[in-house]
Amino acid sequence: MTLVSMERGTFEILDDERLGWACMEPTFVQIRGKAPAVKREVIARLTEGQRALCMFRVLYDHAKSSPLEYYLWIHSLLDTPDYWNGVLKGLHFYEASNMAHFLEQTKEEFASRNSRLGRTWADASFQDLEQDAELKERVEAGYARFVELAQDSHRRVAQFIRANTGQYVILQE
Repeated sequence: MTLVSMERGTFEILDDERLGWACMEPTFVQIRGKAPAVKREVIARLTEGQRALCMFRVLYDHAKSSPLEYYLWIHSLLDTPDYWNGVLKGLHFYEASNMAHFLEQTKEEFASRNSRLGRTWADASFQDLEQDAELKERVEAGYARFVELAQDSHRRVAQFIRANTGQYVILQE
């Protein structure tokens, strides 16, 4: 378990999204660019709440930039079932059921398309949106919904962190 040291004043003024990021930043430094075995080892040492936050942040931080990134990262996580399941488990931990339900619907939609085209999760490409106008439109709408639901997820995460500070942060006076 890695706790973040933070000044109380900083903790109190961080917005919901930044608080979640600040609590995970040391973990991300440890796993960024590392082999999957190293990532699993670091993540395994986290508390249940930290693991839940980590997996949500893995999805959010990679998918937030654009509809294309959203599309590719959903597929990447689905291609790694332990990660996908970790994201969903994390969302349920924070009672972010709207986002979890949305992601399950998104999975079904993409799975149906992949089945129809004889593709796998790993086959997703940036060209998909360029070559399929209907897919591009659905992904753009899905991305907008993802961004909207992420705000509620951040709120729920931050609320839990603030109520259970000692599980995430060592406050400095």
